[in-house]
Amino acid sequence: MKIGKFVKQKSVEIVEVGPRDGLQNEALAVATADKAELIRRAIDYGARRIEVTSFVNPRKVPQLADADQLVALLPERDDVTYIGLVLNRRGAERAIATGRIDELGAVCVTSDTFGVRNQGQSSDESLATAMEIVGLARAAGRGGQITIATAFGCPFEGEIAIGRVVEMAKRAADAAPREIALADTIGVGVPSQVAEMVGRVRDAVAGLPVRVHFHNTRNTGLANVWAAVAEGAATVDASLGGLGGCPFAPGAAGNVPTEDVVYMLERGGVATGLDLSRIVGGAGWLGEVMGRPLPAMVSKAPAFPG
Repeated sequence: MKIGKFVKQKSVEIVEVGPRDGLQNEALAVATADKAELIRRAIDYGARRIEVTSFVNPRKVPQLADADQLVALLPERDDVTYIGLVLNRRGAERAIATGRIDELGAVCVTSDTFGVRNQGQSSDESLATAMEIVGLARAAGRGGQITIATAFGCPFEGEIAIGRVVEMAKRAADAAPREIALADTIGVGVPSQVAEMVGRVRDAVAGLPVRVHFHNTRNTGLANVWAAVAEGAATVDASLGGLGGCPFAPGAAGNVPTEDVVYMLERGGVATGLDLSRIVGGAGWLGEVMGRPLPAMVSKAPAFPG
């Protein structure tokens, strides 16, 4: 990627991941009603794909143990896609059984060590499971997508070869998912790395959109979003207020904040379809729920233009 490269596409899709990835690592037990209100506010500021919860072992992720109760409270909207994260067949079957989850988000990982700690599987086993989940989703008339976690680095094995990620993306594409997502689970990616990886994966899965998921652990998250979009990423994950983390990745800090991503992209001439003033209002409400200031910067700053 050349320094200063401009984004060619005029719009990108934002997936609001706050209700799932934003809350899963929090010490505070957030009430189910407040989670439902967070989703309602996300819809109000324009989010049309929302990662609402995960169907995983509640002992491992107690913050999301209320998945079934929360899904029952979701507003009935034909124009909103509700995504449920699942890691195995049992989770997929639970999500489908609710009748309210529109899309299953499957996850595979690049390293065996992280795979065993996160999902009890090797890297290759996690990919096979993710592909199976997409098949289950399609058979049930739902959407399915595959996220390649630790794509930019592993907390246990360190650097991950870009060739490994490209290989996994090509194999994942055989399952015909909605998209392939590249996740910087521990926030180690930098723009040059992001640009190369997004470009190579985009070429390898030609015809499938590429989605990106960044954590701001080392303050490179927004720069990585710009680099990814400049290389053709169609979809960006973001979390209201910048909340987020991974229970299985030591030191993983928050996701890129929805308001910061939207401000940067919209000011850069890339439409997101989201209403920034309503996002900022939602972030203020969420900060009150969490009982502390949130990491996002735009919601702390004066509105611009005034």
